[in-house]
Amino acid sequence: MKEQRRGRKIAMSRDEIDAFLTEERTCRVATSSPSGPHLTPLWFVWDGSALWLNSVVKSQRWTDIARDPRVAVLIDGGHAFNELHGVELRGKLESVGEAPRTGTPDPDLETPEKLFAQKYTGRDEMHYDGRHAWLRLTPEKMTSWDFRKM
Repeated sequence: MKEQRRGRKIAMSRDEIDAFLTEERTCRVATSSPSGPHLTPLWFVWDGSALWLNSVVKSQRWTDIARDPRVAVLIDGGHAFNELHGVELRGKLESVGEAPRTGTPDPDLETPEKLFAQKYTGRDEMHYDGRHAWLRLTPEKMTSWDFRKM
């Protein structure tokens, strides 16, 4: 992964990034469509090395990713200027498992599904609606900032 070069004074440490990505609930996923950029909010989980997105298969986002898997994902927080903090991840998304997901056992999805179920439902088991599937982003570049450090 590329190292952050600018803004090192306000960059988050690896532990701070892991905690932030584990705690936050909504990301914004930027894809490229024939008519220009497409930006959508989505729930996610972070497993310490990859960001996992549970996306509707019949969506503009899924269509865009099939055409061009390169994305930028933003997770941010804060209200006042001196509270702003966040992480931008860039890389290529890849579909993992069946699409749409119906619950066929898949060892590659055990961890993200357990993390997702716990984070959003408070349970250990994932609910499958036959409309969603998993996308994994292993970041090629990660940039963070925390204006609270200024």
